[in-house]
Amino acid sequence: MGSGAGNLLKLIAQNFDILAGPVVSLAYPLYASVRAIETKSPVDDQQWLTYWVLYSMITLFELTFAKLIEWIPFWSYAKLIVTCWLVIPYFSGAAYVYEQYVRPFYNGKQTINIWYVPRKKDVFSKPDDILVAAEKYIQENGPDAFQEIIHRSDREVRYRGSSNIFGEDDHRF
Repeated sequence: MGSGAGNLLKLIAQNFDILAGPVVSLAYPLYASVRAIETKSPVDDQQWLTYWVLYSMITLFELTFAKLIEWIPFWSYAKLIVTCWLVIPYFSGAAYVYEQYVRPFYNGKQTINIWYVPRKKDVFSKPDDILVAAEKYIQENGPDAFQEIIHRSDREVRYRGSSNIFGEDDHRF
């Protein structure tokens, strides 16, 4: 019986990546994602949504390059280490990848360029203002384009917080 337990431990040690992979990459993230849905915090939602996006990308990479990956002897261990880094809350790797790579890619310096700048015609005429500029923009681009600008602005204000509309390093006028 002693050799049977030793053989079992040897088998587990030899196949650790095969046994731990599904637990680390699927079971725990599934559990944590359900818990994140039940909380009101957007931080854990971001962590787990980002994890699932990255997990999908890794899976697509593996499916695409399966013939090449089978020649890399340490691939399963490298994948397990990266997955642990993405999953373990102490590291919050998925949130880090989102903040450093995904978010800047999608939220690059996007500016809304309304090329019509109202100008004062002369001293006796009514001065143009932002309402005139908005009306002209709606006439040229349609009300849907104007609504999209308003919604995008609202999302940015909500995301950055209401206390400071512009970021500390954002100097747009």
